[in-house]
Amino acid sequence: MLPNEIRKNLKIRKLSIENIEQFNALLKYSFQVSMGELSSIGWSENGIKKSKSPILKKATVFGWFDKNQLISQICIYPMTVNIFGTMYKMGGVTGVGTYPEYAGNGLMLELMKKSLQVMKRKGQTISFLYPYSIPYYRKKGWEIVSDKMTYTIKDTQLPKRHDVPGMVKRVRENSLDLKRLHNEFAMYRHGAILRYNLEWDEYWRWEGDDILVAIYYDVNNKPTGYLVYYLVDEIFKIKEFVYLTQEARHGLWNYISAHFSMINKVQGLNYTNEPLAFLLEDSEISESIEPYIMARIVDFEGFIKKFPFKDVSSRTLHFVIDDPIMECNNGNFSVTWDDDENVVITKGGTEGELVKASIQTLVAMFMGYKRPTYLARIERLEANKRTLTYLEKIIPNEQPYFSDYF
Repeated sequence: MLPNEIRKNLKIRKLSIENIEQFNALLKYSFQVSMGELSSIGWSENGIKKSKSPILKKATVFGWFDKNQLISQICIYPMTVNIFGTMYKMGGVTGVGTYPEYAGNGLMLELMKKSLQVMKRKGQTISFLYPYSIPYYRKKGWEIVSDKMTYTIKDTQLPKRHDVPGMVKRVRENSLDLKRLHNEFAMYRHGAILRYNLEWDEYWRWEGDDILVAIYYDVNNKPTGYLVYYLVDEIFKIKEFVYLTQEARHGLWNYISAHFSMINKVQGLNYTNEPLAFLLEDSEISESIEPYIMARIVDFEGFIKKFPFKDVSSRTLHFVIDDPIMECNNGNFSVTWDDDENVVITKGGTEGELVKASIQTLVAMFMGYKRPTYLARIERLEANKRTLTYLEKIIPNEQPYFSDYF
């Protein structure tokens, strides 16, 4: 515990551009990023300051100060995420850090509470973050909602060429076609975020100058798929592989296979939560899976009012929720639907069929990462069989795609 004379000097306040030096210093300390590592990918001290300056203008950053010294911080990016075809305002949490001499005193918990309250006021009913500790964030109400798969394909296992009418072109990383194509993809792909300037800045932030981008254009010169990749040590390394059509998928694999004489294997990242092996003629490839992004429902009422339920009836569900931070989410909620299938939610209502769960279990369910029946089977959700069948029916069944890092 901090001595009382130190604790009374601590104040929470919003950071501004004048705090950029302290913001960067705490960020580098927390994540143990050395200037040597940054220099190896082309970053200078001044370059970091310039790149982070817009963030302090566009994002909301709160910190604890000991007098005028920043000692703990949290950053919220304003983002938009596709949840089963409905666009949600999302608070992307990043830049979380506390100097070790101040750790263990509940400072970050207070920053999280304040940040979540601000998100709620701004209508950001869901929050995403990349976890440095899954158990830590689970205790705060976040849960895993998407995985990252890594695969390795030998050069002899590359797919056979498919004739396609379009062609692949290499483009610059700031290509307007790339940006438009990603957002077209994100508009129909559950779990993906729309990328604007802030999101693209984060996407490229730690990439080196040798990053490459290739776009597949169909016969009408419409961009329908893209690759972000590296060529290093005779390996074709895929950062992201996106396509709107199967034609584009084949065209991009044709492009990868055209590097046959230059590479001995392909290594890639896959965020679809579906193994790649089934799509290949030779499926004996190496694939691994690890949890990637976490999310939490910030405001249950606001989130559920927009949720795109399907095939609903006039039945009523009685949610009993436990949330370790947001008091507004704790307790009883009755959820039903009117004749136009609009959600009607009553806080404090106890009518309907029981659905009892923590806020982190509910985000895994409503994001489609885990199904209701599975969550009940592992005792993360309490509901009878009839209610589980109804939940299975009304919650769309699609795995989230999330490929961003911030």
